[in-house]
Formats: sequence, structure tokens, C-alpha cells
Amino acid sequence: MTSRRRPEAGLAKAGACVMRPRPPGNGAEVCRTPRGGGRRAEGAMSGLGRLFGKGKKEKGPTPEEAIQKLKETEKILIKKQEFLEQKIQQELQTAKKHGTKNKRAALQALRRKKRLEQQLAQTDGTLSTLEFQREAIENATTNTEVLRTMELAARGMKKAYQDMDIDKVDELMADITEQQEVAQQISDAISRPVGFGDDVDEDELLEELEELEQEELAQELLNVSDKEEEPPVKLPSIPSTHLPAGPAPKADEDEEALKQLAEWVS
Repeated sequence: MTSRRRPEAGLAKAGACVMRPRPPGNGAEVCRTPRGGGRRAEGAMSGLGRLFGKGKKEKGPTPEEAIQKLKETEKILIKKQEFLEQKIQQELQTAKKHGTKNKRAALQALRRKKRLEQQLAQTDGTLSTLEFQREAIENATTNTEVLRTMELAARGMKKAYQDMDIDKVDELMADITEQQEVAQQISDAISRPVGFGDDVDEDELLEELEELEQEELAQELLNVSDKEEEPPVKLPSIPSTHLPAGPAPKADEDEEALKQLAEWVS
């Protein structure tokens, strides 16, 4: 006899839900999952999630790693540029070599040269794009570092001024100004002369000084008038006799002394 499999068995292997009728009296049906089918269903769903990108995302590279990778790629492209330039020169030399002797070979060389020039142009554009991207990442890294430094400086400034209040600073400056005014007043009081006769009126002293000046001026005027009345002074007359000449020369006296000295020595 041929055994017939129940549809439930096939559904159980697939982890599907099997509808079983409830006992009489309740028209609703119950969906029962066969034993072991739930875990297999979860595994299938997780596989689909990984397939469609719903799994755990990988952590992206740091800016330093990206810059290093771009530099390595740039070196590869630069080497490719050098290789393509050499190949272009070789194909050009090949085309020149064949020339009109072998037009087919010359045309093939020129076609290859054109393709290589296209590749070179694409490589140049790609290299420029990579350089632009690397510079952008470097600028972003620099800006990030600058912002971090500025944030650190702002925190340091905030910490430095956290115990200060602008009202307290104003009060302190007002106290300093008041103390300076008091010190100036004290200096003025100390420098003011203190002693006997401070109650003398200065105007009286000025009047007395003016009287003394007037008396002195009157006395000078009287002395000038007295000098004008004195008789003129008589000067002595010039003598009429001739004054003696200057002293006689001492040459004869010196010769006489020398003679005496010579006689004494002999």
C-alpha cells in the first residue's frame, strides 16, 4: 500500500503555521506551529535580513584611515599614468615605424594609442577627484581639531570665571575707587603746612610787601638826586717830565761774575 503524507507534515518542515480545528462549540481555528519550526523560521528571517542589509552595520573608517587609503590609491593611479604614457609613446613609435609600408599595423597602433589616451584621461580625472576628496577630508579634520580646541578654551574660560560675578566685580572696582579718593584726601591733609601763624591773612601780607617796595623805590630816587648835586671829580694832570727808560741790561754784570768764577777756580 502506498502511504499518503499529510499536508501538515510538509508544512511542518517548512515551519509554516498549520490550522487545526478547535473542539465543537467554538468555531475559531488555532494556528499551531510544529515543534522546531519556530527556530528554523527565525533563522530564515535573519538570513533574509543579512541579505537585504538589515544586519549589523560595520563601523566606518576614521578620517586618518581614509586619508591614508586615498594616498595609497593616488600612488597607484600615478604609476598607472606613467605606464599609460609609456604605452602611448610605444604605440606612436610603432605607427611611425610601419607608416605607409604596413598601413594596417600602423592603424592598429594608432587605435590602441587612442584607447590608451582615453584611459589616461579617465585616470587623470579620477586622480583629481581623489585629490579633491583627500583635501576635503584633511580640511574637515583640521576644522574639527580647531573646533575641539576652541571648545576646550571656552570650557577653560568658563571654569576660570565660574566663581566671579559681574556685580561683585563692579562693587570691587567701586571700593577701589573710593579707597583711592580717601588716600588722596589723606595725602592732601598731610602735605598741608601746620604751625604758628597760619591764621595770618595773606592779603595783609601782600599790602605790607607793596608798601616796602614803594619805600625802597622812593629811597632809590632820592639817592639818584643826591648824586647829581655832587661836584665833578678832578682828574690829575699829565706829567711833563720823561719817564726813565727800562732797566739796564745785565750783560756786563754776567760777564763780571763769570770772570770772578774763573779766577777763583784757577
